Amino acid sequence: MAKRFKLIDTAPKQETAILVSVVTPDITDQIAQDYLTELEFLVRTAGAQTVKVFTQKLPKPEHATFVGKGKLDEIREYAEAEEVDMIIFDDELTPSQLRNIERELKRKILDRSNLILDIFAKHAKTAQAKTQVELAQLQYLYPRLTRMWTHLERQRGGIGMRGPGETQIETDRRIILDKIALLKEKLKAIDKQNATQRKNRGELIRVALVGYTNVGKSTILNMLSKADVYIENKLFATLDTTVRKVVIDNLPFLLSDTVGFIRKLPHHLVESFKSTLDEVREADVLIHVVDISHPSFEDHIRAVNETLKDINALDKPTITVFNKIDAYKPAVEVDDNGEERTTTLEGFQKSWMAKNSSPAIFLSATNKTNIDEFRDTLYEIVSKMHNARYPYNNLLY
Repeated sequence: MAKRFKLIDTAPKQETAILVSVVTPDITDQIAQDYLTELEFLVRTAGAQTVKVFTQKLPKPEHATFVGKGKLDEIREYAEAEEVDMIIFDDELTPSQLRNIERELKRKILDRSNLILDIFAKHAKTAQAKTQVELAQLQYLYPRLTRMWTHLERQRGGIGMRGPGETQIETDRRIILDKIALLKEKLKAIDKQNATQRKNRGELIRVALVGYTNVGKSTILNMLSKADVYIENKLFATLDTTVRKVVIDNLPFLLSDTVGFIRKLPHHLVESFKSTLDEVREADVLIHVVDISHPSFEDHIRAVNETLKDINALDKPTITVFNKIDAYKPAVEVDDNGEERTTTLEGFQKSWMAKNSSPAIFLSATNKTNIDEFRDTLYEIVSKMHNARYPYNNLLY
């Protein structure tokens, strides 16, 4: 008689997550929902599945447990009944809040910052990106050693557990401080190498793509430079700056793609990745890519501009590229009289042009719509800058 073999599924089980948000009076219900939608996208990018969302309206988050005791009991009951792996809070929790919540819920607790750090650790490929992420993780870990120690004793893995802190000795405060100092020195050396590389690129005009995460920057880089940069419909799919030489009508220039920005970006990440943003700081021209199909694209513009202001790059010559016009849906707004007003793509385009003096292009990088107009605008700006800087070279272009 033939033997029967039972196939064993060795694939890791997908972790499940509960999302928790506190809605304070300073944000609207719509903004709170946008934050949660983005958090769910982050969870999916990290490889987990959201099974439930809890929200609570409070004047401000509870000092000890972020949410009220009744809501915490409700979350615990659901987590126990459904055997949920982790609970993720849509704000950065204090070390004491993390400890208190974990003691109450007896589940793995993450906050938005920890989740983003985990995604960065997952996507970091180069030595620079890995060093920057590890530095940010250690800076996040340092004040939370008590909480992390209990995790390590249980030898838990999965989301939020990647990177530093996989052995007990790494939770020692002195060793972490030494490691932080060492990583900072390592980053200085990498920055020095990168600065030398930038000098060795010659005297070409430098253009940098900036924008919110997942707006299509890498697609535009691939389109202009015929490069093959990794593209995926996930947040922070690419972390490392990619620089390519682009030629439009015999005019060469350098085009760089940088890490995407996001609202509520952890402070440690902004600090750690400032060296990566040197490409933006030292660029001659910025291309600010916006996903116009996203309902909160105007908030995304503000978030990017705030980061550009932080690194002193907001005043650079900028082309605003509204990407994904093929997916744009007319926005419906309610005025002060309660009447609905629909903003079409053409209407938004006219109002934007009226309010802003910088060039703006509306295109679809995927469908190649209005690409020629974009190339012409970019060529005009870069050629003027090149001719002003290198007048002896004018006859070449």
